[in-house]
Amino acid sequence: MIDRADQMSRFLASAGWQSANMSPITGDASARVYQRLFHPKTQQTAILMDAPPDRAGSSAPFLAVAQYLKRSGLSAPDVFAHDSTAGFLLLEDLGDDLFTNVITNDPSQERPLYEAAVHVICHLHSHPNPQLPTFGPAQMAQATDLAFLHYQETPRVQLSADATEAMDVLRHMLARLDDFNKVSLRDYHAENLIWLPQRSGIARVGLLDFQDAVLTHPVYDLMSLIRDARRDVSPAIADHLITMFCQINGHDETRFRAEAALISAQRNLRILGIFARLSRVMGKPHYVDLIPRVWANLQTDLSHPSLSRLSAALGPLLPPPTADFLHHLRTPCQTPS
Repeated sequence: MIDRADQMSRFLASAGWQSANMSPITGDASARVYQRLFHPKTQQTAILMDAPPDRAGSSAPFLAVAQYLKRSGLSAPDVFAHDSTAGFLLLEDLGDDLFTNVITNDPSQERPLYEAAVHVICHLHSHPNPQLPTFGPAQMAQATDLAFLHYQETPRVQLSADATEAMDVLRHMLARLDDFNKVSLRDYHAENLIWLPQRSGIARVGLLDFQDAVLTHPVYDLMSLIRDARRDVSPAIADHLITMFCQINGHDETRFRAEAALISAQRNLRILGIFARLSRVMGKPHYVDLIPRVWANLQTDLSHPSLSRLSAALGPLLPPPTADFLHHLRTPCQTPS
């Protein structure tokens, strides 16, 4: 059996960081683990990403997207060293000034930081990357299956006929949209963005957790930003950002808001399923605490008049996040039906 600690020691030695002090930092919802390293001789810091390939998947997409972002003039972390076979990466430390932290300390920064994040989205859209996989109507509709399998009183192993019908409704609605060719980092929100005021322009926004980047609808990252599962974005700010995005890109705002509601509904459906699965299957019940906000975001999406058919299809299938149901989600996985 491979000793992970020994693999890590060999990797750090090869990179010249074998004597570094290590301290854990908060990670994401994946199997990746992150540590901040402090080099006692150079006084430099770096981030060690420990991504076991058998649990976290290949690190190749992270490396490829990081290179693309850097070439595009954006602030992805530099990669100092990597071992793709073992799943170790030594990354530039962009610091702790996550948008969430900066705004909590100074709420007046919410608008300028979010505006900067919108400019990054627009910049991405003007720098195509045809190597990325497409996340189109069929893939997006299929990705909501987690809600119908895991965000349930009893987890299921098969979709019900009603769930399949609801996913078909979503797929047909998505298929009416005509642009799924814009770069999206997918997990684009305040805890994956770092404020770097010493840099200039779009480079002031440090980017994290971008290995799942795809080509998809242009509104995807905007709705990820303003319909955040982890923090409440001021409604006035959210409304301003939609208007700003439409003005920059020449979108008809009425049509764009309808498309935004649909794309956001898809995202929030998937997130409900992901958070339920993280709790029940992966032993991470703290994600349940975020579900009421995701549910509220979904209801906001579904309240758009253009989504009435989808709202009717979903109504009987998704339990509201009552205290009893949330407690139920925190319990270990029952036998699927």
